This record gives sequence, C-alpha cells and structure tokens, in this order.
Amino acid sequence: MADASLVPRTFSPAWTAGFQPASSAEFALAIDSSFSRRAWRMRTADDEILRAFELTGYGGVMAQLLATRGVTPDCAAQYLDPKIRDLLPDPCTLAHMELAARRFADTVRRRETIAVLADYDVDGACSAALIVQYLEQLGVTAILHVPDRLTEGYGPSAEAIRGLHARGAALLVTLDCGATAVAPFAAARECGLDVIVLDHHPVETDPPVFAHVNPNGPGNRSGLSNICAAGLSFVFLVAVQRILRAEGWFPANGFSEPDLMAQLDLVALATVADVVPLTGLNRAFVRHGLRRLESLGRPGFAALARVAKSTPPYTAYHLGFVFGPRINAGGRVGRCDLGARLLSTGDSQIAEALAAELDRHNRERQAIEAGILATAHELAAAQRNSPFLLIGGDGWHPGVVGIIAGRLKDRHAKPALVAAFADGGADAVGRGSARSAGKIDLGAVIRAAHAEGILDAGGGHAMAAGFSIRRNRLAEFGDFLGSRIDAAPAITPELQLDAMISTAGANLALLDEIQRVGPFGAGNPEPLFLLPDMLLVYAAVAGGEHVRIRAVGRDGQGIGAIAFRAAKAEVGIALLGARGRRVHLAGRLRRDDFDGVPKVQLHLEDAAGADA
Repeated sequence: MADASLVPRTFSPAWTAGFQPASSAEFALAIDSSFSRRAWRMRTADDEILRAFELTGYGGVMAQLLATRGVTPDCAAQYLDPKIRDLLPDPCTLAHMELAARRFADTVRRRETIAVLADYDVDGACSAALIVQYLEQLGVTAILHVPDRLTEGYGPSAEAIRGLHARGAALLVTLDCGATAVAPFAAARECGLDVIVLDHHPVETDPPVFAHVNPNGPGNRSGLSNICAAGLSFVFLVAVQRILRAEGWFPANGFSEPDLMAQLDLVALATVADVVPLTGLNRAFVRHGLRRLESLGRPGFAALARVAKSTPPYTAYHLGFVFGPRINAGGRVGRCDLGARLLSTGDSQIAEALAAELDRHNRERQAIEAGILATAHELAAAQRNSPFLLIGGDGWHPGVVGIIAGRLKDRHAKPALVAAFADGGADAVGRGSARSAGKIDLGAVIRAAHAEGILDAGGGHAMAAGFSIRRNRLAEFGDFLGSRIDAAPAITPELQLDAMISTAGANLALLDEIQRVGPFGAGNPEPLFLLPDMLLVYAAVAGGEHVRIRAVGRDGQGIGAIAFRAAKAEVGIALLGARGRRVHLAGRLRRDDFDGVPKVQLHLEDAAGADA
C-alpha cells in the first residue's frame, strides 16, 4: 500500500459532516397525510448552488442530490471519487496511537505472540480479521479469542486474559471492546501482560491499560469520532506499517509490505454493518471496499456469496443485508468466533465449511426472531403512551434482542430497550439491547444508569447500546429512563423526498448517476423520488406479504413497483383499494434484471391519493 502519501486532512468540506437538514418548505404536492399518515416534504438546496452546478455540466437531479448533501461544484469531483489519502488524517492525531503502534511494532520485531480479543459482532469480526491477517503476513503468531455471548458476556474477562497469557501471549489487543473493562485488566497487570485497547465506544476515562486508542475517548480531537472499530484498526495498521517501513524492517527481514488497501473489503463491511455515518472517510472506505469485494478474492466472502446465492455487482445493501447478518449469526446463536475465522482464513475449503455453518445459524436466528417478535409487539402496544419502550421476556434468546429492539423502534417510532431473562426469578439477570430514535443519546443514558448502580453493566453509542439488568431493578430503570427521556410533542411523521421525476426520467442512465452519489446508508440516505399523478393499473399481493403494483405516468410511460412487507400495512391496504385511481408514488429506484432485460423498478416507500 502506498500509504506514505497519506497526509493529515487540511480541509473539512460540508459534505464530510453528513446529510443536510431538509427544508421546512410547504408540503410536497400539498400532501400532509399520505396513505401511511406521513407528511411529504421536498429537500431543497440553494438556487445559486444549483445554477452553479448547471454551469459545470451537472444535470438537474444530480445537482439536487449533491447540493442537499452539502456538496458544492468546486468539490463535486472529489466527492464523487473520494480518495482515502485525502480524507485520512495522520493516525497519530489519535491520543495514544503512537505509543500503541510502537509497542505493537516492538512485539512484531521480537516475533512474540500477540493475543487478539474481539467483540462478537460484525465490526469485531472484521477488526479481528484485519489484525490477525496482518500478523500472519509478517510471520507473527496470533491467538484469536472472541468471548462467548452467553457464558462470558461482552468484552474481556479476567479468566480470558489469564488464559491468553498462559498460552504465551506477550501482548493483548482488544478490538471493539475494552474501553469500559476496568476490573478485568487487573488480571493483565498481575500477569505482566501489556494491553492495547482499540475501541470506539464513548467513555469519559481511559481504562488502566498500556494504551487506549479511541476516537471517542478522553482528549481525542482526531475528527474520526464516527469510524467503526474496523476503520480504527485500519488506521492503527497504517501507523504500525509506517514505523516498520521507516526502520527498513520489511526488506531487512525478507517481507513485502502488506497491502492494506486490499483489506478495505473488511472495513467496508464493518462500516455498513455498524451503521456509522457514510460520510467523509467512512464513505471512501465503503466505496473502495466495494470495489475490492467485486472480485470475491477473499475466500470468506466468496463462500458467503455462494451460500447466499449472491452475485456482483455489490452495493452497501449486500454488506448490510446479505453478508452482515450471516457474519453476525455466529455471535447471536452460534459459535462467536465463526465470523472472525471465516474472514481471516485463506483456505477456501475451511471458508466453505464456516460459511455453511453461519448460514445455518442465520436461518436459526430468523426463526428465533420471528417467534419473539409478535409477543414483543404486543408488549410494546401496552406502552403506547410512553415516550420509550422497555420490555423483557423470559427465555428469550439474548442474541436477537438487538434485532427485536430495532424492529420495535422502526414500527413504533420511539426508543426501544429489550431485555432477555433466562428465567422468571426476581434476581434473574437480563441481557439487553437498545435502539434509539430521534436525537436521544441512549448510550449516554445507559452509561448514567450503570454509574448509579441501576444496571449491572451498560454502554454503547447514541443510537445503539447494550446493558445488563436484574429483573428486580426493571421498574427502577423505567423510572430512570422516564426522568431522562421527555415525551415528544405530537407531530406528524414526515417523509423527506429528494427530487420529483417523470416516469420516463426514471431510467437506467439516472440509476448510474444515483450510484455515483453512493454508497448509501446512515448519514447518506438513498435518495427518495416522487413520481406524481400516476394511474394505478395493477395492484396485488405478492409472496404473501408484499404488494406489487404497476402505474403509468402522464407521459404514457409505465413503471413497476413493489412495497415490501406492506400487505397488512396502511399503505399496502390503500394501494390494493386504489386500482384504477390516480396516485402519487414515493420510493427508491432500483435496477431489476429479473427477466434478463435490465429495467428500473420503484421500491415503494409511501403513496398518496392524487384524484382531484
């Protein structure tokens, strides 16, 4: 990797900070209550910026998409083709990075064994694969340990640390965990084992370790607060590689420099799966990582693609909904180290076996989730007047509570906290997961509850966090949440639309332009388009739970659309009853190659009546 050219960022254009807020203009097409009871608003951009885009040759829709993302004509080319070297700051702007990188490099020089302890989610698995593969390429022994979710819980434990030291580890690196593990590190001090923590979870104090590298830790002003743990691990390896290169270590010891850019498929997967904003450096990580993924050169990805029956071209969707869930399945309901081992192996046969096992666990996870979700929705309905949801269930599998919390948050549009208790005892410990909505920092609230002794453990990010609680403290936790989460004023939910287009304009050329603005995800949402005044000529239930439609615009052009899982939702029921009527449609444009003829399909998000 030619990372010698990576230099500190010297500018901060608006587009590195995220999507621009939507205008508070009047309702689009006067729609203040759609079929799904949402108000529609168009995102607007400064007219002068739009005119400047037109003068530089950008079309109307592309100009609109760029402008609402804070992009100006002078930085459009850089936005559309982001370079990591332009966006990556000097790694040593991170507190303790140089100390950690030099300690790691020293261990490499001495050919000592390094233990890698990683979280059991996708981010942890990708981080572990990055570090383990790097060490293997340099002939250094790596011991991988991923704590078991059920028996060990989250992060390092004293028992695990002692075990890794007994197996010969001279250095321990924790990935995507460790920032809050104060007590277990006493065991490392007793063993004389140095610890480097690479974590991105917000904390107010450093843990008692040799070095704690954390863009959300004390004293950090690196500008990297939004990267995931795998992104941080990549930056860490850039720092290590620079040290070893400057010393001439690689040629002196007969090694080629590892190609760090070849590892960006891992960073891309973790960045999307961990739902960090796809802006700035993260967007560049995913853009370049997807290019690496296309070749399926990593045996683990090739094996996953086969079991999922997935083929290129790949997008952020495949990372988040095809590869990610299967990697996560090991940590949820199977062996927690399966994902890390799959992504780090260079053996295709081993990869095939691991991928098959993960795919089996993913199907098992889906069945467990379906069995719990109906009950969870019933419990949530009883809390309809609360500004948050706090529910628990006996015998629920703790590996799926994060998914359940996410589903509840999406349906009920409020923060959701879900705990799984092993039994009905008053002192039973529940392992919980939380997903936030709006601007509520649930991670901070949960850390505060832990600090007050209400929770046995707790921490995480603003939008996603985890906790452990005893059943007899559940009511107290609910009161605490009530004191921190104010009831939101009653407002009409809104749908923010990016541009209005005709049916003829929804073509393959537009799809190509849209993809240049991606990848899409948190912080850079996929554009939503409004197709006005369409005649609904067909609507029917498909696959038992979806609604498939066909509509024709005033220009005489038709388009097919599908509303996923909408057959029993308000929008689906309304569409099924609107055959032969005129409707406005809102959704995302996708390529459809189903019958071998490429065409554009609308993935419907909402609809509204257009009859006069």
